[in-house]
Amino acid sequence: MITFCLATAIIGALGCSDAAAVLPADGLVPLGTWGGDSAAMIVGDTATHLHISCTYGDVSGRIPIHDNGDFDVRGSYLLRAFPIAIGPTMPARFVGHVDGNTATVVVTVTDTIEKKTVVRGPVVVTLGRDPKLMPCPICRRPIVTQSRWTRALHWLIRR
Repeated sequence: MITFCLATAIIGALGCSDAAAVLPADGLVPLGTWGGDSAAMIVGDTATHLHISCTYGDVSGRIPIHDNGDFDVRGSYLLRAFPIAIGPTMPARFVGHVDGNTATVVVTVTDTIEKKTVVRGPVVVTLGRDPKLMPCPICRRPIVTQSRWTRALHWLIRR
């Protein structure tokens, strides 16, 4: 609990500024690839995928943002991901702040194997910036942004 409180305090301090946060119109973290130093976030229509160093996690769906730019969602995280993924994934809490095209994220993982809490971050990622994850490669998950109608039309054309 102390670790989570510390992570929340760090995000709160990083998210503070004199100006109001610039938020997307739909109230969700914008679609696309967000890059940073030792971090990357891929946001699609159906999932959000986050890399921090040689670890990664997932959140189902897009992440909703509060009016002040903060977010706090649950997902899963793989702490032992490189050079080969060794599961299982573990319960995690993704806490952060979005301001325009920049997001700060901290992940608190409940390590069910070693029976401890692990904190990854804070990391800062920027929408449209190339991630720098040396030596760990970033997963290149497709971003699904087409409507069902458009996908169905493409499928029919290919037949």
